[in-house]
Amino acid sequence: MIPSKRLSTVIMLLIFAATWINPPWPMEQALHSSLTVIGFALLWKFSARWGISARDFLLIALFLSVHSIAARWLYSNVPYDAWGRALFHFSIDQRFGWTRNHADRLVHFLYGLCLTPAAIHYLATRRGLSRRLGFYIAISAVMLTSLWYEWFEFAIAMTLSDNDAEAYNGQQGDIWDAHKDMLLATVGSLLWAWPGFKTGAAPARPG
Repeated sequence: MIPSKRLSTVIMLLIFAATWINPPWPMEQALHSSLTVIGFALLWKFSARWGISARDFLLIALFLSVHSIAARWLYSNVPYDAWGRALFHFSIDQRFGWTRNHADRLVHFLYGLCLTPAAIHYLATRRGLSRRLGFYIAISAVMLTSLWYEWFEFAIAMTLSDNDAEAYNGQQGDIWDAHKDMLLATVGSLLWAWPGFKTGAAPARPG
């Protein structure tokens, strides 16, 4: 059962508040969390105006919640492997042979996965496009905004010291970090093309 928008909002805000309990890097977290706060505001502003469904609202709330958690540990330090070993006696890093923290990859993947349905719905119901065309535009939007974000990270890095830039961007020595992040966001968006995705005509535009 999909929770109501109000319940999704409450859970999202509780998670956000919990990430601020004794933060290990408060200044850096505040910089990252500023984007989350903007996301909260935009979600509420456009939810009523565009008629976002409870499912699509939940997906966006999920993305913002995971982003909040990742921001607490500056992405590169999310202790997911320690959580896995403590709860399930299973090491994710050891199983896949990972030598870097991949929490940032998850956030970028969820960006494409969680925002695409709402974008398709908006283009279909408010712009009168077919769902197929809305899907193509939504993917393009995910790819473009992912590029803009990587440019933003680059601009931030140019104004910080080497250590602060690494802490913010979380490249962890990977020169292809930006490329992989954009690719994962695109893959997350493309998953909505799998069987079950409806590509029929869009419903009539509301009056």
